[in-house]
Amino acid sequence: MEDPDLLLSFIHEDAPFGDITSDAVIGTVRCRAHIVAREEGVIAGIEEAVFLFRHFGVDVNPLVADGDSVRAGTAVLELAGPARQILLVERTALNILGRMSGIASLTRRCVLLLSQSGRNCRIAATRKTAPGLRKLDKKAVVIGGGDPHRFSLSDGILIKDNHLALVRIDDAVRAAKQASCYRKVEVEVTTLQEAVMAAEAGADILMFDNMTPAQVTAAIGTLRDRGLTDRLQIEISGGIDEGNLLSYALPGVDLISAGMLTHSVKNLDISLDIVPENPKHP
Repeated sequence: MEDPDLLLSFIHEDAPFGDITSDAVIGTVRCRAHIVAREEGVIAGIEEAVFLFRHFGVDVNPLVADGDSVRAGTAVLELAGPARQILLVERTALNILGRMSGIASLTRRCVLLLSQSGRNCRIAATRKTAPGLRKLDKKAVVIGGGDPHRFSLSDGILIKDNHLALVRIDDAVRAAKQASCYRKVEVEVTTLQEAVMAAEAGADILMFDNMTPAQVTAAIGTLRDRGLTDRLQIEISGGIDEGNLLSYALPGVDLISAGMLTHSVKNLDISLDIVPENPKHP
């Protein structure tokens, strides 16, 4: 488990002084339960849910693995143990499973769109993640088959528009290369002129931001004509969704990054059903 303290902090957030309802109305009863996917999708968050339930003394039997595609009605975990402990963890585990599975499902759909169309590029996440959840959000993208992209500001050099409001593109690229000779330097560009300037200055990756497919095609053609594409990677970003994804999967494009994978995610519908081991009615 990569970050158990993070997961346990979620339980503390939800029950800082315990689950006062369950503590008041439920005794030492034990029960069984199933966690069920109510709609089809790609499951992610199994590892995290298993850790949380086991940490609080619940026996867990995973029925699927992270990355598995499931149909509506599929049980993904079997649980057995003290009812209070199951209920303590329930909402946190479901929140994690639902969000991560939603991200993985959307990512998988995008990956399949690209692969089935024969387009030779990848889908990637961005840093547009929920505060505190980046590790889980990025992991879910990878489970869905996507690229995590840089994890943080410390993870890669990406010169963006607000940097370029303060410094020229060519000066920024040269300074970045001098500061970190072993890292690739990526530059966000919005026009053909910026793309050429960044490439000529030695940028390794160009991120075409909020450009139309026609503008992207024209820019790549110009860069190729000037002999600047041999060592250059091209990334597309800005306003990407399932509806326009294939429009940007153009010849010469290596990567499409989409904030919607994590900032506009719809949770997969996942719920927990309890079966008492000692029903209160015969």
